[in-house]
Amino acid sequence: MDEPVRVTLEDGDESEAVRIADTEGEVSVGDATVRFDVGGDRPEREADGGTVAEANAEAEAETDEDPRYVAPAADVPSHGTLRFEAVDGRRRIDGILQRLDDDGVVAWENSCPHKPEVKLDRGLGALVDGDQLVCHEHGARFDCDDGYCTRGPCRGRSLSPIGVTVRDGDVYLTDERFEGGRRLD
Repeated sequence: MDEPVRVTLEDGDESEAVRIADTEGEVSVGDATVRFDVGGDRPEREADGGTVAEANAEAEAETDEDPRYVAPAADVPSHGTLRFEAVDGRRRIDGILQRLDDDGVVAWENSCPHKPEVKLDRGLGALVDGDQLVCHEHGARFDCDDGYCTRGPCRGRSLSPIGVTVRDGDVYLTDERFEGGRRLD
């Protein structure tokens, strides 16, 4: 598969949006599990004749040695967001980073609790008004420090947090659900 695809699974009141980057596997939410195989029996080829897997391995070798490294903290805006991807095997979650007033950094899943398929950051940074993230689709407002929704159709719910920390000027994943991460922008 050249590009990961976004899949949203719903099970009653629970919903999860993930990015699939493999040709076979399974994705679960609640009691629902979806297994898939999209004919990945031959390696995809790059223009130079190498496989996509080989190209990905070379790109990963060129990046920071720590797979939990996401981005330099200086690149994370305080009045916007920076997109990243948290990875656990074949499961990929879109996330957003935001700098707080105290220079700390928080991370959330890049989806609105009201409609999980709606990304808060579509690629140019999420809208931040004062100390709140704002959903571009229906105006829900989320406190930047804890992700709690104070206004909109999902009032009283919260953004799904992803654990991160700033160490030596860089942002790293601390969330044990994920093996690693990478910046998307």
